[in-house]
Amino acid sequence: MALDRVPQRVGVVGYGRLGQSLVSHLLTQGPELGLELVFVWNRDPRRMAGSVPPSLQLQNLTALGERHPDLVVEVAHPKIIHESGTQILRHANLLVGSPSALADQATEQKLLEASHHWKHAVFVARGALWGTEDISRLDAAGGLQSLRVTMATHPDGFRLEGPLAAAHSSGPRTVLYEGPVRGLCPFAPRNSNTMAAAALAAPSLGFDHVIGVLVADLSLTDMHVVDVELRGPPGPTGQSFAVHTHRENPAQPGAVTGSATVTTFWRSLLGCCKLPSRPGIHLC
Repeated sequence: MALDRVPQRVGVVGYGRLGQSLVSHLLTQGPELGLELVFVWNRDPRRMAGSVPPSLQLQNLTALGERHPDLVVEVAHPKIIHESGTQILRHANLLVGSPSALADQATEQKLLEASHHWKHAVFVARGALWGTEDISRLDAAGGLQSLRVTMATHPDGFRLEGPLAAAHSSGPRTVLYEGPVRGLCPFAPRNSNTMAAAALAAPSLGFDHVIGVLVADLSLTDMHVVDVELRGPPGPTGQSFAVHTHRENPAQPGAVTGSATVTTFWRSLLGCCKLPSRPGIHLC
């Protein structure tokens, strides 16, 4: 069944594992859903050779407006959001696959300003964050006091920068970082997206008060494990509402993105295509 507002013209920025999966879905399932793939861009265009039709390969990201997209999906790197997010919003709605970019306050502000100026929405994929809607509803009701997200996997699955790049595992399970999500995102931009999504889902806490924990676990060679722990304020009896979810996501050895997250992202893409183009930042 086609989506309500058709046709939707979609561009994909990034052609790693997640981008390849989305492009494949759009080419095979897109037409029946009312979705048309109009371009694919990758920093190294050679990666698209033989798998992306030449007519769909966009060589220069600044020329994306010539393809007249309704939605541009970023699945590349936070740098794309930092450098080109506002330009994309000039032409289309934006689905952000690297929400760690929004930990930079200047970037978040520029995106909000561009979104309102051009009347285009910034959608953020929930990725591996389980219970996004429940977190948002609890936060909106004033019932969220703390939120902690722990992401654990094998050290080969990390792409760390700055001081974290020099961090070494001191045993079978090593905590590489524990603190505000805003402090983690710049140094683990590809491994902190679930935590960034949590910060966006709970704006009363945000990037400065949602706690992120990054753990290197030598036993997790083919899996990403995400634990989400939240707690509400004490009630009349002094006890607090609390939830703890534990998500085990199979992943190829050394992969940044788990298998289930690939499926979740496709559903996010379909979901945001059904939503109105409202200015602002919206999880989907």
